Amino acid sequence: MAKKVTPYKESEEGKKKQVTRMFDTISGEYDRLNRVISFGTDVRWRKRVVGILTEKKPKRILDIATGTGDLAIALKETGAEKIVGLDISPGMLEIGKKKVKDQSLDDRIEMVIGDSEALDFQDATFDAATVAFGVRNFEDLGKGLKEIYRVLKPGGTLVVLETSVPTRFPFKQGYHLHSRYVLPAVGRLFSKDRSAYRYLSESAAAFPYGQAFNNILKEIGFIGIECRPQTFGVASIYVAAK
Repeated sequence: MAKKVTPYKESEEGKKKQVTRMFDTISGEYDRLNRVISFGTDVRWRKRVVGILTEKKPKRILDIATGTGDLAIALKETGAEKIVGLDISPGMLEIGKKKVKDQSLDDRIEMVIGDSEALDFQDATFDAATVAFGVRNFEDLGKGLKEIYRVLKPGGTLVVLETSVPTRFPFKQGYHLHSRYVLPAVGRLFSKDRSAYRYLSESAAAFPYGQAFNNILKEIGFIGIECRPQTFGVASIYVAAK
């Protein structure tokens, strides 16, 4: 399982509470800084997630760690009748709710407070589940994935978009320079919570990406597991079925 990395090393709070506090603090700046840090490629990656699920024709989708709702809103293109965006941070959700309302999507997209490791849904509720840049924030990765497995219908699809570490030269070296120097520098310059962007860098590096994550999904019970590296391996899209 993943090495435990927390936003505030000096805090005695558990990771879950720290992550909630961190995202509440940076919620107002998150979207803008995310575009800057990823050079806008995160938008392209989300479109690929939507494309994968469009082929599956799901009726009900759960978007976990929905944040400000970018993926949940994009998922409307799948034709799903109901999309639930779930997040542990009230601050992030408030921004997401405003986006949903501004686009008049209240009838299709519901934004709810929730814990990924204790989902308040019955077994086999959703045809698909998505997580974009969120699984590395789970306090207990295995527990969170088991909950996702539980609420998926048999044959349902899980799509995870998460950062990974390139393995080939020169992308590996460039990634380490970006995560070690650029990401924290952007945080120091533009964020009111400097620890947040140090944490985002460290948690990305510590996440068990690629085959290691595939193995965890397999242990949970998922089948048909694929890992699709994106943009020279700086991110990966994982696709699996229940």
